Amino acid sequence: MIEIGPDLYIPDSAIRFAFTTSSKPGGQNVNKVCTRVTLLFDVAGCSSLDEGRKMVIMRRLSGRINLRGVMRVSSQRFRTREANRKAVIARFSELLRESLEKSPVRKRSRAPGRVAEKRIFEKKSRGRLKLARAKPKAEDQ
Repeated sequence: MIEIGPDLYIPDSAIRFAFTTSSKPGGQNVNKVCTRVTLLFDVAGCSSLDEGRKMVIMRRLSGRINLRGVMRVSSQRFRTREANRKAVIARFSELLRESLEKSPVRKRSRAPGRVAEKRIFEKKSRGRLKLARAKPKAEDQ
């Protein structure tokens, strides 16, 4: 079981691992040992998540989830399979924890009137500068 939060655990049966060769430099070891670990998690089919949590995860992590509802997280940072496996589990739990956190409600605020005045003053002075640079028209000569 992977602990995501105090009240949320993901069972090992909901997670699959795929091992492939890493694309990072490392000599012959890279070509013959499958050290890259990809964690596959079926968000849509997970029984330990309620529908509300599934929808939040699908919305917030939509770039990592395919059309079938499977989330992918990969790690190839380390040279050993076991170290990459631990790293991918840590990253997976961190992603889920962050996606399920409630975002703070933004307090509406108003910009002071001086800010708007300053912006308009700078725009007008910039326009005057550009006008001064312009070529004189034929009728002005």
